Amino acid sequence: MFDGFSRKRIRTSGAEIALVQGGSGAPLLLLHGYPQTHAIWHKVAPRLAERFTLVIPDLRGYGASSKPPTDAQHLPYSKRAMALDMAEVMSALGFDRFDVAGHDRGGRVTYRLALDHPERIRRVAVLDIMPTLEQFERMDRHAARRAYHWYFLTQPAPFPEKLINSDPDYYLDHTLSSWCGTPGAFTAEALAAYHEAFCDPAMIHATCEDYRAGIECDCEFDAADRAAGRKITAPLMVLWGAPGRLHRASRMLEVWQQWADDVRGEPLDCGHFIPEEAPDALCDRLLAFFAG
Repeated sequence: MFDGFSRKRIRTSGAEIALVQGGSGAPLLLLHGYPQTHAIWHKVAPRLAERFTLVIPDLRGYGASSKPPTDAQHLPYSKRAMALDMAEVMSALGFDRFDVAGHDRGGRVTYRLALDHPERIRRVAVLDIMPTLEQFERMDRHAARRAYHWYFLTQPAPFPEKLINSDPDYYLDHTLSSWCGTPGAFTAEALAAYHEAFCDPAMIHATCEDYRAGIECDCEFDAADRAAGRKITAPLMVLWGAPGRLHRASRMLEVWQQWADDVRGEPLDCGHFIPEEAPDALCDRLLAFFAG
């Protein structure tokens, strides 16, 4: 995966970020989600690299990036801290202004980056998410059952960590298969990378901290921005997996229109893991959007 890309490690003010970089053209930052690593972008990277200089990191706590100590408020794993990592990484690479696309947890880092560092962001794409606070507020019993991990992973340490560490391969495979809508979407290379990363107890703990931050300080930051009327000023594209969730079309765009001034988006014929389930369709949309 990522043939021709260079591998780098960049120290930020709060972590050390591992990444791959390749391609040529305007800078485009790609951010992965849970329970994966930068490898989620391996199918789209070759085509996007023809038009963009791609920066594809592991978020702090994930993959080969460092796993900083946490605190009682889980602030080191807030999306604000992760967004600052990405702003500092792009500065270190010489990119003052850039485009960014994020999937899942990376999408939450993406919109926080656009809110906290608007002068750095040209265009924004988020994949299969809505703002964290909005998601919690709209959760009914059926959605909560599907998204049980949002509550399981937030339980005080070391409860979820111990259960996951008892069989991390099983937990990872169950999570990937239950959220995927496209048989055979995961390549052997990508699955091997995910299993190698997820067998690290430090990553399991850090990713639980990511979710603990989500239900606490991330929601507090969202609430403060919403109360202040603060919005994403960059053009925003929202894409999501459609099967079985046709009702989400108006809901997704309606919610994001409350958070950004310029919003467009559509569903794609796939499950949650858009970059691996629908890479061609995703590339088409990203190329058209970021070329604007």
